[in-house]
Amino acid sequence: MRPGQRPLLSSTPSLLLRSLVLLSLSPRGQAVEAENVTVLEGGSAHISCRLQNYDGSIVVIQNPRRQTLFFNGTRALKDDRFQMVLFSPQLVRITLTNVSVSDEGGYFCQLYTDDTHHQVATLSVVVLPEVPIVEVKTEAVEGGVMELSCVSPRSKPPATLRWVRDRREIPGVISQQENGKTVSVSNTIRIPVERKDNGAALICEASHPALVGQKRVRHYSLDVHFAPTVKIIPPQGILREGDSLSLTCSVTGNPLPRDIHWTRVNDTLPERAEKTGNILHMSRLSQSHNGTYLCQAHNNYGRAADHYTLLVYDPGAVVETHSAVPYAVIGGILALLVFTIICVLIVTIWCSVRQKGSYLTHEASGLDEHGEVQEAFLNGNDASQGKKEYLL
Repeated sequence: MRPGQRPLLSSTPSLLLRSLVLLSLSPRGQAVEAENVTVLEGGSAHISCRLQNYDGSIVVIQNPRRQTLFFNGTRALKDDRFQMVLFSPQLVRITLTNVSVSDEGGYFCQLYTDDTHHQVATLSVVVLPEVPIVEVKTEAVEGGVMELSCVSPRSKPPATLRWVRDRREIPGVISQQENGKTVSVSNTIRIPVERKDNGAALICEASHPALVGQKRVRHYSLDVHFAPTVKIIPPQGILREGDSLSLTCSVTGNPLPRDIHWTRVNDTLPERAEKTGNILHMSRLSQSHNGTYLCQAHNNYGRAADHYTLLVYDPGAVVETHSAVPYAVIGGILALLVFTIICVLIVTIWCSVRQKGSYLTHEASGLDEHGEVQEAFLNGNDASQGKKEYLL
């Protein structure tokens, strides 16, 4: 019996099919019955021939190739897997151990009387599927389509395969190929992949009638390749001349880049700069450390870089980084604010002057109207008419 093989289930109704076929009675009234047997590969099969009214005639048991295994209880074929376990006037039984699919077929129980009669015991072998195999048909690259096959190399009857992700079945293409008496089954899927899918868990399940509700399961983690990303993590707080600086280059990618390169744009790295993996360390900062520092990384799917600008001033000055707000922007904002205030003052003054001139004009007009009324009164015009007109 193979390691991990389940014991013979000849007594289990779902795996053992028994059909008794009664041979026609011979002239002397003798009869023989044979039992069909179904057994798991690697197990043991019990092949029985039941006798009725046995009178001592010769009993011969032959294999599917019509080779004689036993002649009246005596071994005739040198195959130690076959053993005669019982020979009586009522029952003849042999045992076949370590059964393989090549042992399938009809085993003949022959009773030699005046006429030779026989009955056939059919041996069927069930092959359980092993844990399925995952085959990668196309490599998983970010933005592409990955092709995977779940394969059960041999089973009998054919196993049923399915892909599952997050408890949901992934539809696939099923194919079968016969390998002698067993069948190879595969389930192939095609799925789009992104970098967020890297490490996602897939499951391939193989089910089979002889597993009685159990499953053979293969777990697989998606391995999605993608280009690297690079980000320099700047230091926290204020840096002054004489301080130390450590820059960390955070790198992602699949495969993860092994070599990380630190450089200074248009210049060499300072003499006291130390590179340890993804960390660049500089001690006793001075103005000679000024410059733009570059971190670069690459793999087979691309390259990436990030930069950090360092300005070292006198003690108390703040180190300017690429994340700081440029002074030119601050100056522009202040200039715009001053310009806005000046415009508001000009508009306010202009409106004030205009309002004062309008008041003087109306005041003069009022004096003119008063003079006309007085002149009309002196000339003897109708006072009521003049009053009405000028009141209007």
